[in-house]
Amino acid sequence: MPARISVVIPTLDEEASIARAIRSCREAGPCEVIVADGGSRDRTVEIARGRADAVIIAPRGRASQMNAGAAVARGEILLFLHADTLLPGGSVPAVLGALQNPGVIGGAFRVHLAASAGAGRYVRAALGVTGRMIGSRACVARAFTGDQAIFARAEAFRAVGGYPEIPLMEDVELSRRIRRAGKTVLLPLRVETSGRRWEAWGPLRTILFMWRLRIGYLLGRTPSRCAEAYRRGPVLMRREPPPPMSSAGG
Repeated sequence: MPARISVVIPTLDEEASIARAIRSCREAGPCEVIVADGGSRDRTVEIARGRADAVIIAPRGRASQMNAGAAVARGEILLFLHADTLLPGGSVPAVLGALQNPGVIGGAFRVHLAASAGAGRYVRAALGVTGRMIGSRACVARAFTGDQAIFARAEAFRAVGGYPEIPLMEDVELSRRIRRAGKTVLLPLRVETSGRRWEAWGPLRTILFMWRLRIGYLLGRTPSRCAEAYRRGPVLMRREPPPPMSSAGG
């Protein structure tokens, strides 16, 4: 019998993290794992093929890759996991438990932002506060970001049209669509995701920047303009390049 939950992981040059992400899925409970690769030039596909249930090649772009993975998924529940994010143990039973309520069509997890090995005490504390802020915002607004491992009933996901294939804010838009279609929940379990964006740009600066992008999008700013702003980064930022585009943030 196919697993009830299919986990879709979009990848692009993620050889350093994909094995851990897939392993976290196995430890989370029985699930189908699908890796949707956007044309990696490193060993991502090779590593994934030895661990995932299916590896597909999809047009590059996180939204299009996740939609492609969802299209071949056999589970009645879809969970979308970024390659630098880890599911906690017990995630699968927790999702199944939440969806026992027929009125619930989807949701997401709280998040723990993992600091790099060399991060100082201030950075670690700031990431802890930021993670709690993301959870508080999601609890109140039911607005989820990709780093929170969004999940939904497959039929509901398809009914709302899946992820909009836009260059940024695809998870914000999906979250808004499923919230309009039915009840969503925020699970108490925390996924662990990389805090590299917050470390590179500074926690407070990143929160303010991502909120500015989000508000601009909700007020009508196009996804393309949001993506251009993201590539430039916050004003007066240190000159590290931005991490892979996602609308996750504080």
